[in-house]
Amino acid sequence: MTSREPRSYPSISDPGDLPLLRGEAWSGWLVTRVVVGSALWLVLGATAAAVLALVGLWQPWVALPVLVVLALVAGFLSGKVPVRPLPVWSGALLVTLALASTVWVGLTHSEQVLPRRDSGSYLQSSIQLATGHARPVDLAADSVGGPDVLRIDGITLASPAFYATGSPQHPTIQPQFPVGTSAWYSVAWWLGGATALFWAPALLWGLAVLSIGLLASLLTGPRWGPLAALGTAVVFPLVHVARATYSEPVALPVLAGGLVALVLAARSARVGEAAAARSAALATGVLMGGAVVIRVDALREAILVVPVVALALVQRQAHARVLGWATAGSAVVSFGLTWLTSSEYLGSIAGSLLPLVALGVVLFVVAAVVVAGARRGWSAGSLVQAWLPRALAGLFVVIGVFLASRPLWQTVRQSAADPGSRVVAGLQARQGLPVDGGRTYAEQSVVWMAWWVGPVALVIALVAVAVLAHRAASAWVDGRELPAWAGPAVVAAGSTLLTLYRPGITPDHPWADRRLVIALPTVVLLVVAAAAVASRWSTRRLPYAVNVAVSIGIAAALLVPSAVATLPHLGERVELGELAAVDEVCAQLHPGDVVLMGDSRAANEWPQVLRGYCGVPALSTTSALRNDPARFAAAVDQVATAVDARGGRLVLLAADSTDALTKLGLAHAVVGTDRRVREDARLLERRPDHLVELPVQVWLGTPKP
Repeated sequence: MTSREPRSYPSISDPGDLPLLRGEAWSGWLVTRVVVGSALWLVLGATAAAVLALVGLWQPWVALPVLVVLALVAGFLSGKVPVRPLPVWSGALLVTLALASTVWVGLTHSEQVLPRRDSGSYLQSSIQLATGHARPVDLAADSVGGPDVLRIDGITLASPAFYATGSPQHPTIQPQFPVGTSAWYSVAWWLGGATALFWAPALLWGLAVLSIGLLASLLTGPRWGPLAALGTAVVFPLVHVARATYSEPVALPVLAGGLVALVLAARSARVGEAAAARSAALATGVLMGGAVVIRVDALREAILVVPVVALALVQRQAHARVLGWATAGSAVVSFGLTWLTSSEYLGSIAGSLLPLVALGVVLFVVAAVVVAGARRGWSAGSLVQAWLPRALAGLFVVIGVFLASRPLWQTVRQSAADPGSRVVAGLQARQGLPVDGGRTYAEQSVVWMAWWVGPVALVIALVAVAVLAHRAASAWVDGRELPAWAGPAVVAAGSTLLTLYRPGITPDHPWADRRLVIALPTVVLLVVAAAAVASRWSTRRLPYAVNVAVSIGIAAALLVPSAVATLPHLGERVELGELAAVDEVCAQLHPGDVVLMGDSRAANEWPQVLRGYCGVPALSTTSALRNDPARFAAAVDQVATAVDARGGRLVLLAADSTDALTKLGLAHAVVGTDRRVREDARLLERRPDHLVELPVQVWLGTPKP
């Protein structure tokens, strides 16, 4: 016997809750604490990394203690977030699915080391941050032959995803993307080198699966959470990004954690727990706004919190003000840090950011008018109130039909002068399609979704969102508090619709499908919600066998097409062997070497790999210089002379063929590496189901100064 009091947990009790079974309070507390606490740690760590990198202090002896302190802070903040009970079997199944997802994705991780696409760029940026400790990256001009070398027209430090900044006397490199993702991957590099870095996305993916499962449990009931976790874990575009060092594995658990906290804030407000509601709202705001330092696209979800705050203010919910201020403050801080660390990138995507900012302004103005009007006693007429639920539901159906029908009547194009247009034209030519490089294929976005989850699941999701819109509008018209799921529905559905209308990505697959990283889990949650509602409805009206058949049928409409689409990719390893190829090239180089890129593929793929991973100074060349043989030869002579004068050796690197070296008068070239890896198929008009061969070849030569 013991006199010890049983531990209590800050759980929310809804009217109608049944008495708790053994372990349910603890299970809900543990899973919620892990989900929200981990998400907060990711955001706080990314923010701290941006600050430390700006002053050159992102070093293990500083960063690791800071991260430990921030883990305690995240744990404290998450401990203030209220929880809902979770059956032990449901919590255990969620954890099992999360661990299984981590193991599967980790064992099949990619090896995209060369910055050919964003995953390789993030990997190289992470290595550079781990070893260089700062943003931007300072370089010594003397290491590449002196300032005069950098003044040669056509000789540059820039390469794809790495901007040349500073001056010839004080050159710097600014990696392209926000620092948050690279910071967390750099920690993995410190802890375990390339192996840990390749496994880091898989670990984060497991956290995302757990988070989405918990979110579904809160929204639809605890027995449905595992179905949502499983449905998420088998959708290939999500698996694909989780196998490589993209930003999505870091951003997705942050967003899911933010939506979990938002649901808990709304639930607490509904039952009069004002302090708990504000604590959860604070966590929500930090996560939704702070995610911008991890992934710029998170600005879209932060902006969509504006109408959520407005609706909560109109209904005078306890968490409304804290949610608004926390989201706005964290978004401003995150965007400011992103500007300081990635200004070149933000300038290059201004065309995409401005419409998003304009949307934010419009939503803010409309929200301000609605809130002010409500405070002054304005109300919609009886006719509007009577028709609002049906009109809103019908509007979502119309939008869904509009998006799905676009391939029948629309062809979306961009400027043919855009660099992406040349890429698309080349892919079209190789795949036997009519060459029209200006096409973005944005009108096909719903088709892309159907490839991976099936058309039936999309129809179910559309019906579900229409029903949810009707229910939310009915509650509003009747003067009842909005359901706790209303906020997450606004953010997730709004983000999905905006993405489907304008994906904004080079349209080869499976690359382009990473734009669906919010849309696909949203469909999963909507289908699971439909299964839950159908099950409850049929339980009261139909025989048990029919009830089971209805639930299984709806679940199968999601799981079967997803599994069939993912099956060909079950064990594939994208670009496996690329790390060994890079190691072979690094082994050919020696202290004092300076590597100059000799052809287009070398310039596109190798400068930052050599500079960051191999630790060898590297210079790139522009296409204009390479296309002028006489000027190129003269530039090579100048660089070779400058490097030799400082006791070094210039090495020319070619990755297309030996032609560039031959034209520069090098009779012999050393093979740096000659391997074959397998890359994504890069298809434009059909679902990818295989990998294709990619040669990774490098030739090295040393010109005479």
